[in-house]
Amino acid sequence: MADRPILPESEKDPGHIQRQVRLPFIKSVEISLKSIKVRFFRSAITTMSLVLAVSFLSFVGVSNDVANGMLAQQDPELRRVLIRSGYDLGPKDTTVGSSPKQRWLVILSLLVCVVGIVNAQLMAVTERFREIGTMKCLGALDRFILRLFILEAGMQGLAGAGMGALVGAVFSLFNGWLRFGAVALTAVFWSNLAGSVVISMAVGCLLSLLGVLYPALVAARMQPVEAMRAE
Repeated sequence: MADRPILPESEKDPGHIQRQVRLPFIKSVEISLKSIKVRFFRSAITTMSLVLAVSFLSFVGVSNDVANGMLAQQDPELRRVLIRSGYDLGPKDTTVGSSPKQRWLVILSLLVCVVGIVNAQLMAVTERFREIGTMKCLGALDRFILRLFILEAGMQGLAGAGMGALVGAVFSLFNGWLRFGAVALTAVFWSNLAGSVVISMAVGCLLSLLGVLYPALVAARMQPVEAMRAE
């Protein structure tokens, strides 16, 4: 006897109504924006931690761009000014890089930022047990819940990283002007400065997404009955 193909339930029963409803992407964005507005204070605190970490990264990168611009002038006096300011330059060095101390400080600040984001997002998941359970009871899939949390983190990350990168660049230029005078602004290569700002923004967005990944998976795998029963 030949094997008969196993048909999906929707094909076996013509009157079957599929329960899975796919919402458009723009609707997910609207829900994420409303969630951020409802929890604006907590979102602002999470975003500020990202602003501080990214601004420090941007400050270090732009400060090196200022020093490299001054070195590119090939002026012995500017070179001596940089050495007196604390830059470790050898006789043949033509560029300035971050010191090991600076790199460790940047890494530690970024790690602290990620821990703060994870903690804030886990608390947000705890507060939204009933909301998540209700959405799941109404037919929301795991990937929909995951998408909501990632969208929220992406919006916060973009805002915080952009603000932090710009603030760090402005303070770095101001610091360079105070230390070296107008030459710090005229000698800097603005293309390199823009690259440092973009890299800082990208790192900030990546940290925000990494920080929300585990809490989002916890929320997506939550059983509807358990979520509805939570106080």
